[in-house]
Amino acid sequence: MRNPTVVLNNLSSKADIKEYRFKRLYRNLYNQDFFLKAYSKIYAKEGNMTAGTDGSTIDGMSLKRIDTIIENLKNESYKPSPAKRVYIPKNNGGKRPLGIPSFEDKLVQEVVRELLEGIYEPSFSNNSHGFRPNRSSHTALLQCKNTFHHSRWFVEGDIKGFFDNIDHRILINILRRRIEDEKFINLIWKFLKAGYLDDWKFHKTYSGTPQGGIISPLLSNIYLNELDKFIEEYKKSFDIGKLRGSNREYVKISQRIHKLNKNLETNWDNLSSEKKQNIKDTIKNLRNERKGMHRTIQIDPNYRRIQYVRYADDFLIGVIGGKKDAEKVKKDLTIFLDEKLKLGLSQEKTLITHNKKKARFLGYDIMISQDNSEKGSTSNGKKTTRKSAKGKCFLSIPKEKWINKLIALEAVDMSFGHNWKPKHRNYLINLDDLEIISIYNSEIEGLYNYYKLAFNVSNLHSFYYVMKFSFLKTLASKYKSSVRKTINKYRLNKDLAVKYDTKKGSNVRMFYNKGFKYNLSISKSINVDETPQTLKFAGRTGLIQRLLAEKCEWCGVENVPLEIHHVRKLKDLKGKKVWEQIMIARKRKTMALCQECHVDLHAGRLD
Repeated sequence: MRNPTVVLNNLSSKADIKEYRFKRLYRNLYNQDFFLKAYSKIYAKEGNMTAGTDGSTIDGMSLKRIDTIIENLKNESYKPSPAKRVYIPKNNGGKRPLGIPSFEDKLVQEVVRELLEGIYEPSFSNNSHGFRPNRSSHTALLQCKNTFHHSRWFVEGDIKGFFDNIDHRILINILRRRIEDEKFINLIWKFLKAGYLDDWKFHKTYSGTPQGGIISPLLSNIYLNELDKFIEEYKKSFDIGKLRGSNREYVKISQRIHKLNKNLETNWDNLSSEKKQNIKDTIKNLRNERKGMHRTIQIDPNYRRIQYVRYADDFLIGVIGGKKDAEKVKKDLTIFLDEKLKLGLSQEKTLITHNKKKARFLGYDIMISQDNSEKGSTSNGKKTTRKSAKGKCFLSIPKEKWINKLIALEAVDMSFGHNWKPKHRNYLINLDDLEIISIYNSEIEGLYNYYKLAFNVSNLHSFYYVMKFSFLKTLASKYKSSVRKTINKYRLNKDLAVKYDTKKGSNVRMFYNKGFKYNLSISKSINVDETPQTLKFAGRTGLIQRLLAEKCEWCGVENVPLEIHHVRKLKDLKGKKVWEQIMIARKRKTMALCQECHVDLHAGRLD
C-alpha cells in the first residue's frame, strides 16, 4: 500500500489542473495506514468516549476493528450508523442540535476528509477562511481590516439554516465535476442519507450535511465555493474605474494654500508683520475649511468596488458605491443562492449597513473611521501634516461580548443593575487551587487571544477586574475566609499566584498578568476558533507505534493483537489501582493491552 502522505501530495499536485478528473479514490480506503493516520489525529478528543447509536466508543481500538471496516468497504456492505442527536446550549440561551456519529464512522469520515481536502483545498478561494488549514476567523478578520478601506456600505450575509439545507443532489453534482469514482461518490451519499436518532426515533435526512460529521465542514466549503466563484466573476463586472474623481473644491483650496505658503516663503523678508499674520490666518482658515471635505468624490458613478470575505456560512461584503449598488448586490446574491444552490438569504438578517454604523462579523464590530482630523508632526525642523484616518477599516470588540461572557461564566452578580459585582463560582469550589487558577487563566487568555485584533482590546481590563475578584471570592468561599485574607495569602509581589509541589520541587502558577495589548499577529500554535480548554493534560506521541508493537503494556506478552484502552480525562482516574497509577504517572489517557488484559480491566480483575 502507498504511503498516505505520498497519495495526498499527488492529489494536491493535480488540484489546480481544472480539466483533471480524479479516479480510483475508493481504493485508498483499503489502506490500513490511512486509518492509522486518521486514528492518530482524532483519538485525543474527549467526544470519542461518548457512545454513538451503535453503542461503541473509541475504547478497545484495535487493528482488528480497522480490518473489519476495510473488509466492509471492499464488499461495499459498509453502512454508516445514524448519528445520535443531542442538544448543547447556545450563547443566546437556546439549544443547538449536535449529532454524535459512531467511532467507526468518524474514522472513515476522517480518511474521506483527507482525500477530499487533497483534491479541493488548493483550488479554494482566498476569500474563504472557515475550516481550512492555516486559516481561521482571525485571517478572515484581518482580510476585512486590510481590504475594506473606504467601504461606504456593508452587506452582512445571513444564509437561512445553511448546514441543514444543503441540497444533496447539487452537492453530489459538484463533486462529480472533479471525481470520476462512483464507489467513492456512493460512500458520500451513504453519509448524507444516514439520518439521525432523536429520542431513539429515526429521522431520515433529505438535505444538509452529516450531523456532527468530520466531513461536514469540508463538504460545506465545497458547496459554498460556488458562491466564492460567483462573487469573483461578479466583481469583474461590478468594479469600474481606476481612481475616484478629484473633488474640485478641495483641489482649489489646496492650490490656494500652496500659493500662499510659497508667497510667504519667497517674500518673507519684504512682508510686514501684519501682512505675514494675515496670510497665516488665511491659510489656517482655508485648512479648517478643507478639513470638512474629501480629497475625492465620495459617490463617483464612474468608480465602484466590492470586497468579499467568507467564514463558513458567514460572509461580509464591502461596497464602495451608492446604496442602490449595495441593494443590487444583495438582490443578485439572493437570486444566485436560490437558483443555483437552493439556499435562502435571510432578507431580514442580511443587513445593508452604512459605514457611519458598525457591521458585525465573527463577533467583532467592523467599522470605517469617520475621523477627518489631520495630525501635524515635526521632522528635521519642518512641520508636516499627516493624512487623517478617515476611511480606514478598524476592528472593534463589542462591549456586550465580554459582559455576556461574564454572565455565562457566572462570575458577575447582575442584581445590582449597572453596578455589577464579582461573585464566587460555586461550581469550582470543590476543585483544587491549581485547577481553579488554571481555569480562570484559560478563560481570560482565551477571550484576549480572540479579541486581540480589536483596536480597543484594552477594554478587557474591565473584564479582567471582575474575573480577578471572582477568583479571589471563589477561593475565599472555598476556605470560608475573607477576600482581604485571601489576597494576602495568594499575593506574590504585585500579582496573585498559587504554589504547588512537583517531583522537581516547588513551583508557582501566576494569575494572568500579561495585559491586553493590541496585537495583529496570528499565532499558528493557538486555534482561536476552538473553545479554550480549561483543563489541559499532557499526552505523549507514538500511539500508533505502541499499537503496532504487539506488546501488552500490562502483562508484557508479545506478538499478540492489542486493544487500546481509553479514558475521557486523566482526572477521572482515582489512582487506587496500579494500572491507574501507571497511566497517571505516564500522563497518558491510553494504554495498549492484550485482549485478555483489556477484558480483565473492565471486569475489575486487572489488579
